[in-house]
Amino acid sequence: MTVSPTPLTEQDVELLRKEFDARPVNRLFQNAVTTSPITKVALDRSIVTATDRSMSHRLDKWSATSQEKSGRCWMFAGLNLLRAGVMEALGVKDFELSQNYPFFWDKLERCNYFLESMVQLADCPADDRTLSWLLQDVMGDGGQWNMFAAVVRKYGVVPKSVMPETDSSSNTAAMNKNLRTLLRRAAHDIRTATSDEAVHEIRARVMSAAYRILAIHLGTPPADFQWQWTDDAGDFHRDGTLTPAQFRDRYVSVDLDDYVCLVDDPRPSSPRGRTFTVDRLGNIVDGAPVRYLNVPAETLKSLAVQAISAGEPVWFGCDVGQMMERDLGIWDAALYDFDGVYDTTLALDKAERLQLHETMMTHAMLLTGVDLDGSTPRKWRVENSWGDDKADKGFYTMNDSWFGEYVFEIAAPRDRLPAQLQAALDTEPIVLPAWDPMGSLA
Repeated sequence: MTVSPTPLTEQDVELLRKEFDARPVNRLFQNAVTTSPITKVALDRSIVTATDRSMSHRLDKWSATSQEKSGRCWMFAGLNLLRAGVMEALGVKDFELSQNYPFFWDKLERCNYFLESMVQLADCPADDRTLSWLLQDVMGDGGQWNMFAAVVRKYGVVPKSVMPETDSSSNTAAMNKNLRTLLRRAAHDIRTATSDEAVHEIRARVMSAAYRILAIHLGTPPADFQWQWTDDAGDFHRDGTLTPAQFRDRYVSVDLDDYVCLVDDPRPSSPRGRTFTVDRLGNIVDGAPVRYLNVPAETLKSLAVQAISAGEPVWFGCDVGQMMERDLGIWDAALYDFDGVYDTTLALDKAERLQLHETMMTHAMLLTGVDLDGSTPRKWRVENSWGDDKADKGFYTMNDSWFGEYVFEIAAPRDRLPAQLQAALDTEPIVLPAWDPMGSLA
């Protein structure tokens, strides 16, 4: 197709002005939106009044957590999944695992993972797309289910009292900025090194500096700790000295080795029933790779219903900012009538949004309830990690229409999958490029 350049002329602008002024409703919306947020004007009140918080199946009896000013939602959601069983084992109604502890190890491992990639890509030209992507995206807080599982498998978990939050774990910007600078400088040094010995020295020096920075900001992770507690019946318990791995093995009931990652990617280029991985996506060099199975949204819903009905919360990843009213704590696929306000069509389907970079996974949370009409889900209860001052004390309501449009990923026990999908998990994965939206980090 050959199209001549089309400049915007005075006549064009005058026509646009006349078209706008010809519709009195435009002035009405202009008056409303210039004095109020567009989300207040476009909010569909009929959806708000029709969405109540009651659920036919509800698991949560605990308080919501807060990731503060950090991007650790994937880690909070993972730990919130684990803590349900820990609370039952301890005989308490509320309890938190340390979010700072796995955060430290994820950051340290991610530094090493980045250095490994820089060594492997050292001979690529500076404008190589994969290299450019990694240098641009270095040292964020986000992650995926497989990355969470890899850290817990390697390092275990500890109670929050053993390694509590610090200023930098709750507000990561300054620490991350300095780690990014350290790693980009390391990338430069690796790319200009003249021997394997020089590269080895660079890596050792940088990892020493990374550990030092992390310990200064987050504290030193415990090698072991004394564990004792009082349960809700008032009985005191003492379990002696435990390592983080021993605490995990003793109190965590979720079998991370049994959990697999499933996604809904409806793009024509992504066949259903196939496994995928993303180039250079991970956090631990010798850990299990990020790997997922592509299935329809209805399969994700069915597996989530099974888990909640069995008393198990569900880790999931989604595009959180779409069609959400934060104060009320409601998600619905048609919550805002932007098309009606603007008198235009903005809608794209899920596959088109992925293809055109209009959507990707941006947040991870926990499903802790579902409202079933027979076997059909009407809405879902969501444990967020944004504190308890919004929604229902930090728990949100997701109408089922939103699940199909904006949920991308869940973690589920392998043995709950149909036999053909279990078999598909063992096939060689299709490798997506590092910049593919399905490699986004929640």
